[in-house]
Amino acid sequence: MISRLLTSTAALAVTTSAAFADFTLNIVHINDLHSRVEPINKYDSTCGAEDNAEGKCFGGYARVATKIAELRKQFEGQNLLVLDAGDQYQGSLMYTTYKGDVEIEMMEKIGFDVMAVGNHEFDDGPEGLLKLVEGVSFPVISGNIDVSQSNVLAGKVGNHVVLDVGGQKIGVISALATDTSETSSPGEAVIFQDEIDSLKADVAALEAEGVDKIIALNHVGVKKDMAIAEAVPGLDAVIGGHSHTKFSNTEEGAMAYPTMVGNVPVVQAYAYSKYVGLLTLVFDDAGNVTSATGDTILLDASVSEDPEIVARVAELAGPIDEMKNRVVATASEAIDGERTSCRAMECAMGNIITDAMLDRVKGQGIEIAIQNGGGIRASIGDGEVTMGEVLTVLPFQNTLSTFEVTGETIIAALENGVSQYEEGAGRFPQVAGMTYAFDLSKEPGSRISDVMVGGAPIDPAKVYGVVSNNYVRNGGDGYKMFRDAQNAYDFGPDLADVTAEYMAKMGPVTPKLTGRITKK
Repeated sequence: MISRLLTSTAALAVTTSAAFADFTLNIVHINDLHSRVEPINKYDSTCGAEDNAEGKCFGGYARVATKIAELRKQFEGQNLLVLDAGDQYQGSLMYTTYKGDVEIEMMEKIGFDVMAVGNHEFDDGPEGLLKLVEGVSFPVISGNIDVSQSNVLAGKVGNHVVLDVGGQKIGVISALATDTSETSSPGEAVIFQDEIDSLKADVAALEAEGVDKIIALNHVGVKKDMAIAEAVPGLDAVIGGHSHTKFSNTEEGAMAYPTMVGNVPVVQAYAYSKYVGLLTLVFDDAGNVTSATGDTILLDASVSEDPEIVARVAELAGPIDEMKNRVVATASEAIDGERTSCRAMECAMGNIITDAMLDRVKGQGIEIAIQNGGGIRASIGDGEVTMGEVLTVLPFQNTLSTFEVTGETIIAALENGVSQYEEGAGRFPQVAGMTYAFDLSKEPGSRISDVMVGGAPIDPAKVYGVVSNNYVRNGGDGYKMFRDAQNAYDFGPDLADVTAEYMAKMGPVTPKLTGRITKK
C-alpha cells in the first residue's frame, strides 16, 4: 500500500463515486511536554500564580487535560486517537523532584492511546523508561531500538501497535533519534537501528497483516521526519517531536500544518504543553488518504484549567519548596552575578556558569562555552548555597545546547555580544575555554580582537565545538549566526542543575576573575 494525497479534483471524484467508503480519523497529538506540569510563561518556563490569574500563562497539564476532553466530546461517536510523540520527562522541578511519577500520573488522568519513546525518557537510564512503561496503561513504543539485551527493558517496549478504531485497523509505528546515546543515557545494552530502515520493515510487517492505514509517531526531529516521509512507502502521516518545531496555519514563521512531503502530511505541535495538534485524515476504501487537514491549538488563558488537576499540582508543589531550600554547595565569599557586572565585563558568576557548561560536556569535544550575561539574574552570598539561590540566578529553565561553528562565526557572535554594550544589553558574552578583548572606540562589528581558544589564536576557518544555552543557540539576544550551526542539540540538562552540580563538585566555591575578557 502506498498512500496518496489526491488532488482536489481527484478527491472530489472519489467523494462522488465512493463516499460510502470514506473513513475519517481524527488525531490529537502532543510532543516534548518536558515536565511542564504547571502553566508556562511566554519564555516556556514556569509561570507564577499571579501571572496565571491575570491570564498571561499558557499550557500546563490542567489546560492540556481540558482541551483533550473538549476534543473528545466534540468528536464523540467519531474516530479519535490521542497520541504523544515523546519527551514527557525532564525540564522542570516536577521531574527533578519526582523522577517521572508526576508525568505518569498526569498522562493517566488524560488517557493516551500510544506514546513514542523520547530520548529524555532515558535521562535516568533504562530504569527511568521502565518506570514510565510500567506506570501507564497504554503502549509506549519505539521501533528502531533493540532492548532484547537489556536486563531492564527486555520485552517491555513494543516496536509498533495496531489499534481498532471504528472497525478499522490503524497501525502506529515509531522511531527514536539514533544519537540518543549521546543526548541521554540509554546504556550500551540498548541498540539503535537506522530510523528509515526500521520504519520500512515495520510498514512491511503491518501490510502483511492487512493493515493499510499506518501512522509514524516519531521522536527524531522535523528534518528526519521529512526524510522519512519521502523515503518510507506506505505511510499515511508522520507525527513528530524532538525538534520542538512550530507548525501553524495562523502564526507567522511557523511551518504549514500539515506540511506535505510528496503525498505524506507531516506535523508537530511545538513543545512544553503550549499547543495541542489536531490532524484529520480522510481515507478512501483502498486505504489512501484523500484529505489531510488541521492545525495546532494554542492553549492560552481562554482554555480553562481542569480543577482536579490544579488542586493536585498545588499539592505536588509543596515538596518543591523544600527542594529550593536544599543546600547544594558552599561559597567562600559572595559570587558576583549583578546585572551591571555580567552585562559589561567578566563576572565571577559568569565564570562559574560557563566553567560548569564546559565541564558537563568535556567528553564531547567541546572547546568553548558562551553564556549571555542577561541570563544571569542574581548574585549569591557567601556561606551555604541553596538550590533556590541557583534557580534565582538561572530561572529560565534553559537547557544546554551543543553545536559546531567556524571561528569566523564565533568572532561574529562575540561582535554581536558587545554590539549593544552602551545599552547594557543582555547579549554580553560570558565565556570559558577562550579569551577575547573588545574596544568600544571602534564601530559595532569591529570591536573584537585578540580572540584565543585553548591558548592559541582563533582560526576563522576551523570548526569549533561550542556549548551554550538553548535560548542563545536559537538566536536569542541577537545570536542569529548560531541558528544554522552544525550538529546542534538544544535539549541537554537544565543549566541550573548543571551549575549546582558543578558547584557541589568544586567544594567550597571560591569565585575569581581570570582575565578572560579584556576591555581596551
